[in-house]
Amino acid sequence: MLEKKDIDLEKAVLIGVVTKDQDEEKSKEYLDELEFLTFTAGGEVKKRFTQKMEMPNPKTYIGTGKMEDVRKYIEENDIGTAIFDDELSASQERNISKILECKVLDRTNLILDIFAQRAQTSYAGTQVELAQCEYLLPRLRGMWTHLERRKGGIGMRGPGETEIETDRRIVRDRITLLKNKIKTIDKQMSVQRGNRGQMVRVALVGYTNVGKSTLMNTISKSEVFAENKLFATLDTTVRKVVIQNLPFLLSDTVGFIRKLPTQLVDSFKSTLDEVREADLLLHVVDISHPNFEEHIESVNKILGEIGSSDKPTIMVFNKIDAYQAKPFDDTDLIAERTEEHYSLAEWKKTWMNRVGADNALFISALNNKNLEDFKKRIYDEVRDIHVTRFPYNNFLYPDYNYEAMGEEE
Repeated sequence: MLEKKDIDLEKAVLIGVVTKDQDEEKSKEYLDELEFLTFTAGGEVKKRFTQKMEMPNPKTYIGTGKMEDVRKYIEENDIGTAIFDDELSASQERNISKILECKVLDRTNLILDIFAQRAQTSYAGTQVELAQCEYLLPRLRGMWTHLERRKGGIGMRGPGETEIETDRRIVRDRITLLKNKIKTIDKQMSVQRGNRGQMVRVALVGYTNVGKSTLMNTISKSEVFAENKLFATLDTTVRKVVIQNLPFLLSDTVGFIRKLPTQLVDSFKSTLDEVREADLLLHVVDISHPNFEEHIESVNKILGEIGSSDKPTIMVFNKIDAYQAKPFDDTDLIAERTEEHYSLAEWKKTWMNRVGADNALFISALNNKNLEDFKKRIYDEVRDIHVTRFPYNNFLYPDYNYEAMGEEE
């Protein structure tokens, strides 16, 4: 007997390619992620289709033969949605829709849909709507196919183009309005950040679904929404945290992802100001994910794009309790892994500890493993920044003992 949640899931197929720049293994990883995105959006993947080719077909993304296989499967299994792993051009989307006769989405459109579902505040909603409008603008023509006339000539010129131009003008006006609205909110948020005073700012950054919000809840004793789905957090959450009598601000930011749509990076730049203005970054990594190395690279790339790659950063390898063994080699942990083998000393001997020049922490935010070391390390870093920023405190109170003050409380 099907549960209600199963009945409500939208049936979908995934389509990807294997090229010289994206081998079979990487294509599978991307489709795994795309399937998780589909699940997060409320869909159920029934089948995957991949094709080896030099580069995606400029007209239909995949070849005609493979497209026919997809069309037959969709028709025979009553599939409502076809999702492509890369961003489709307006003409590709239009051509594919005519062949498959079902809803056609690409990775960008899917991520935008998830963001639209997850936006809880007016600000996040405005940012998402701006990204959607910018994505929609060059694709409006395909939405007016029902008004096209197949033959030209006198009396056969339909209103399609007029309607398209009208809609383009409406969307452009909406984009201008949304940009102005975001500018206004940005000014307000800038004032809010200024009103926080000179407290040290620490920002949690990382790939989506690595446990940033769970860590935020554990450290700040707050109730930030956390869920085992992608992009559970869109709005930046800032909390005041006190460790051993030393206060600082901790920010939980939107998660990053591979192939992050340009529109989202642009519209969420103001949200990422929390990262730009942070004094210390905590780069949280899900060490249990088989491709966490690529996640690190993706996050570092986006940090570079927003001008934050040179900030002091601590690598925080989370979910050590869920880590699964890889084939043994001389740089990894011991070959046979059981719970008692996961000692911190062993973690520190791995190459992961050298990723940040021995600047790494290994924790489990969910199970509170090694959080005392985590807090101690954050405290030391924040204290150093605080003392550097306020040297007069050190001068006036040379015997001030932060640790002792914390113990007294």
